Amino acid sequence: MNFAVLVFPGSNCDIDCYKAVEDTIGQPVDYVWHTETDLSKYDCILIPGGFSYGDYLRCGAIARFAPVMNALVKAAEEGKYILGICNGFQILLESGLLPGGMLRNQSLKFRCHAAMLQVENTNTPFTSDYTKGELINIPIAHGEGNYYCDEATLAELKANNQIVFRYEAGNNPNGSVDDIAGICNRAGNVLGMMPHPERAVHELLGSADGRKMFTSILSTWREKHGAAAIG
Repeated sequence: MNFAVLVFPGSNCDIDCYKAVEDTIGQPVDYVWHTETDLSKYDCILIPGGFSYGDYLRCGAIARFAPVMNALVKAAEEGKYILGICNGFQILLESGLLPGGMLRNQSLKFRCHAAMLQVENTNTPFTSDYTKGELINIPIAHGEGNYYCDEATLAELKANNQIVFRYEAGNNPNGSVDDIAGICNRAGNVLGMMPHPERAVHELLGSADGRKMFTSILSTWREKHGAAAIG
């Protein structure tokens, strides 16, 4: 299974994502620069956190127009797995691959600490190794992670089981509507989340609860592609 980690000017979690793939599932992984126009080689594409293009205008607003984004949209339409983390989530929102938008944290402060999430949907390629309702410790690091959408969009997210992660009740760190920490598209192959699973793949980092996200991706892909995919 081939992984890509997109790299924009200002990305700073690309190495974390690369190492997480290497350390958790040992699959081939490449850094892919934002000027690339062909992602056909890859089965899963990771959009890392950071400050793409310095977060000028809005977080992800400039990255949305990078050459690689046309290829990313095509990959999403083809059913390939796409995971946007933190700034990557913001880019997915700006590109329209996921609904809603981001506001400044309710506290107007940058929040960087551990956060407890509740797994709401295990029927995605990213969460199949978790159990519904499982509480996991995944760190956050963002200033604009206050997810917002209108009431109609929120109703659709709930009706289609697109809310994948919520912050633990009573511990919403940024004011996100309905405690949302991560959502997917209707097909389930595109996931955006503000917390950083790539920073929680070993107990030395404070938590290994993010490992299951990477093992889920690999096991789901192997199930879909059969025995020929194992190796």
